Amino acid sequence: IFFRSSTMASCVQLMFPVVVVLIAMFLGIGHESQYVFDPVKLKGISEKAIAAHAGNVTALKDHVVLQLREAYPQYITKEPEWMFNNAGGAMGAMLVLHASLSEYVIIFGTAVGTEGHSGRFLADDYFTILHGEQWAFKAGSMEKQVFTPGMQHLMARYEAKQYRMPDECWALEYARGNIVSMLPFGVADCFTSTFDLWTLWKTVSV
Repeated sequence: IFFRSSTMASCVQLMFPVVVVLIAMFLGIGHESQYVFDPVKLKGISEKAIAAHAGNVTALKDHVVLQLREAYPQYITKEPEWMFNNAGGAMGAMLVLHASLSEYVIIFGTAVGTEGHSGRFLADDYFTILHGEQWAFKAGSMEKQVFTPGMQHLMARYEAKQYRMPDECWALEYARGNIVSMLPFGVADCFTSTFDLWTLWKTVSV
């Protein structure tokens, strides 16, 4: 019994500093000094792409990626890959252009429409529509919000909404804050419904 108690005490002593460090890291993620991207600038890039290629989704995507590379040459992934994303009951595809502990930049959307829960996070999410429409509403609201190309939908931290893309819709999405806090929501559907381990692997490895 003494041996077991001693071993348990040693484990607690070893784990305590690890837990403290992890908590400190978690709370220390997502502060203004850690941000590289500017949501106003990203909206401007989106608006220029829409003005040049409205209705042509492929050209819109290429234009946005090119402009991001010029604006943030050190921070945009050289060879981004498309992957599915299932979260909050909604399904779409995303092209991950930047991912860090405090920010991510992706092109997200669907060619067939989707609907789900936005999630509630320790991060702000700026969703700039490139093509199509996004609808959203908060509990207690009797009317939907409608976001069309060029509009930027801010999902403020701690806030949750139901959202819908009624048909084809694509957007430039930028999240800033504690991105680690968003990961469980982003991968939970892989364990509870889709069991798409390939997508899970691509998501966590990016």
